[in-house]
Amino acid sequence: MTTLETLIGKQRLWLHIALFVITLFSTAIAGVAWSGHNPLELENIGYGMEYALLLLLFLSAHEFGHFIAARIHKVDATLPFYIPFPGTMLGIMPNFGTFGAVIKTRSRMTSKKIVFDVGVAGPIAGFMVCVVILAVGFMTLPGIEYLQKIHPGYPNVASQPGTELVFGKTLLYSLFESVFAPGGAYIPPMSEMYHYPMLIVGWFGLFVTGLNLLPVGQLDGGHLTFSMFSQKTHKYVGIGVAAVLALISLPELFISFASTDNFQVPDFLHSLVVPGGSSWIFWVLMIVFFIRFKHPMVDTDEPIDTRRKLIGYFTMLIFVLSFTPSPLVLQ
Repeated sequence: MTTLETLIGKQRLWLHIALFVITLFSTAIAGVAWSGHNPLELENIGYGMEYALLLLLFLSAHEFGHFIAARIHKVDATLPFYIPFPGTMLGIMPNFGTFGAVIKTRSRMTSKKIVFDVGVAGPIAGFMVCVVILAVGFMTLPGIEYLQKIHPGYPNVASQPGTELVFGKTLLYSLFESVFAPGGAYIPPMSEMYHYPMLIVGWFGLFVTGLNLLPVGQLDGGHLTFSMFSQKTHKYVGIGVAAVLALISLPELFISFASTDNFQVPDFLHSLVVPGGSSWIFWVLMIVFFIRFKHPMVDTDEPIDTRRKLIGYFTMLIFVLSFTPSPLVLQ
């Protein structure tokens, strides 16, 4: 066995490299679109490279966090499979140019300690990268003229009803906006922040981290709750989370489908709407039919130690800071 195989195990390096390169291209094209340039003109691809490299940095940090933890515990795991999505070239917007990245474990995790370490290493590593990207993004905000190059006459140009894309703030995004943006700096509204590569990648990274930390099944958050609590608690927490996401989704969905000329939706139902919350119904269906609520048992059911429990509570805090009930809103 070569030294490289000792470090990373047997891998199909050509496949991982090819997927990385293709994803670099698809995210660069998406970055061109976010920057306000024509993504179908390949000479513009340079406008999307900062976005693409930052996004792949986040995805790599997250997945290699899992991979390194797995290798430390001698769990056989693949290198990250990057998943490109050429949605921009297909005219699908908004899209981020990728469906993320995954690793696959090829051997069982035999104890709660191993499940915990492999599960939390990815979100923590990715979150740390997001923290740096967002902080630098806010500290280096350009003046309003940056947006005026994209939207001549901004902010006095009239917006087009029904076409404005608004990103939902997370607690960390709001905190960093207050702490790191220089006094007097122009802070873009959430309907324009996607033109700023560091802000949109930081937002995307937090969103993906929040998704992965949903305490359900074998998601990273599911590994966390399974390791820290009983199997029964893990299952009931997952069911509760799915129920909450459904409750966030249903008012907006009901109003969308029930509103007709002959039926007036009660005012109280409008007050329950979480803007953009209806998108969570997709994740509820994914949880119920694909992810499921049960976690595989392990050979050694010994509780994790106090140090890991403290890291676990810190990871739960990461979830709270990263989650938004209104990810994307079209106005």
